[in-house]
Amino acid sequence: MALRRLVRRQGDGFKLKLTRPEQQYLASMIGDLRDLLIAESPASDAAVARLFPPAYPDDLLQNLDFERTAGSGLLAARLESLDKAAASIDAPRLSEEDLLTLMRVVNDLRLVLGTRLSVTEESDPSSFQDEADRSQFVLYQFLGWFISDIVDALASGD
Repeated sequence: MALRRLVRRQGDGFKLKLTRPEQQYLASMIGDLRDLLIAESPASDAAVARLFPPAYPDDLLQNLDFERTAGSGLLAARLESLDKAAASIDAPRLSEEDLLTLMRVVNDLRLVLGTRLSVTEESDPSSFQDEADRSQFVLYQFLGWFISDIVDALASGD
């Protein structure tokens, strides 16, 4: 996609250039992810499991103990990142830290969406018969392009 949604401001962080509808949709998706993380767990939802993979995949008891002791801290950190990302969507200036947080959240959104759609390397819009799934896949692609824009802006230097 040729449109750059993010530019480095000379000596002063970054400027996010999303349209108002893009800002609103991204904010809505962040809110939906927050609700999902509060309502579900890795054991109850495959998309949440994608965000919180097992620490000990070969040892169920050790993994359950890890989730019991560290799970709430990991969840709290993710929820804090969601809040910071939501606040940065229409901020006039983003620091590098803000931008990295936003990138992690956008990646989480993409992982959840990809899990829900069962996206593979070979997937493209024609892979989805249902119009709603096709639209969701286009959103998945947009999130990927947005991550690419963030990486490019971070690498651009002053």
